Amino acid sequence: MSNRILKKPDFDQLINTLLSNGYEVYGPQVKEDAIVFDVLHSASQFPQFYGDEQRAGQYRLNKNNNQRWFAWANTAQGIKPLLFSPSEQLWTATSHDGAIEFKATDSSYKPKAIIGVRNCDLVGLSLQDQHFLGQETIDPYYKARREQLLLIAVNCTHPSQSCFCDATGDGPIVKAGYDIVLDELDDAFAIKAASESGEVILDALPLTASHPTYDQQVAKQHDTVKNMSSADLPAINIQQALQKNADSAHWDEWAKKCLACGNCTAVCPSCFCYSEHDVPALDGNSSQHIRQWDSCFNQSHSYIHGIVIRSEIKFRYRQWLTHKFSFWHDQYGRSGCSGCGRCITWCPVGIDVREAISEVCND
Repeated sequence: MSNRILKKPDFDQLINTLLSNGYEVYGPQVKEDAIVFDVLHSASQFPQFYGDEQRAGQYRLNKNNNQRWFAWANTAQGIKPLLFSPSEQLWTATSHDGAIEFKATDSSYKPKAIIGVRNCDLVGLSLQDQHFLGQETIDPYYKARREQLLLIAVNCTHPSQSCFCDATGDGPIVKAGYDIVLDELDDAFAIKAASESGEVILDALPLTASHPTYDQQVAKQHDTVKNMSSADLPAINIQQALQKNADSAHWDEWAKKCLACGNCTAVCPSCFCYSEHDVPALDGNSSQHIRQWDSCFNQSHSYIHGIVIRSEIKFRYRQWLTHKFSFWHDQYGRSGCSGCGRCITWCPVGIDVREAISEVCND
């Protein structure tokens, strides 16, 4: 569908329409010196006059004179925590007269609308969908949240030095997986819906038809951001090269830098590893079964019957990078990376995954 125009002074009507339709609204805002998704009630909460500076091991917000609300690369954490909860109770077990009763946790959730989603997070979400919804066994908790989700994307205009979505074949302009998409202009947003749910919201807004001036501005922004998005991965078959060079000496070099902290997996929009454990009550009569995020950088992740398979950081780093950029193709038909660059930005020792891939693949 063609773009329509939503003037910035009317943006709160979009938020209020979402709220009146029963959605809990989330949007980007500044919290503890970072741009993150949080509960949103007004457009005044958007990070106006802020830009972000991201590079290997560095993240900084800069105050500026830019009156736009989305003039930054991406949020510190994507939308993954709103669907795949970092920690959640799956069931409880209670003892009654020698018998044990198991009760599943209620999987009904309030609908959520997220404003400001970038294409890298939409791609990450599609990979999460394949894992949690595309297997023989469907995850009911993820499914319940996913079905209640309305996604309002905003096309990127200010990629950072960490971004490389163009190299993964995804790019900064949204292609699929959204309900509504926005292009921010100085005084308005070009807006269009891609789903029935999105159209219902737009029908309640004071929109006007677009005109050539706005259309030209949107097209120019798309061209500009595409030219800014560099292809920073080697132009070879990375999938085959990583497998071929599994014994490269470069793995030892990168392992010496890596802390195995798991930051990269925590901020990655597609990583899905988790562990489960029971938390018994102090009276011994009940327990909670908890699922929480895990990481292949943890020793316990490869623990099998008294043996840690990947006891050295070298093996854990190789597992993460090779799975993400190589074996994921066998599982899901594409790389597990959307090029958001968060693993680069939030690595405390500044490891740049693009450099690691280049060195190993060109060994």
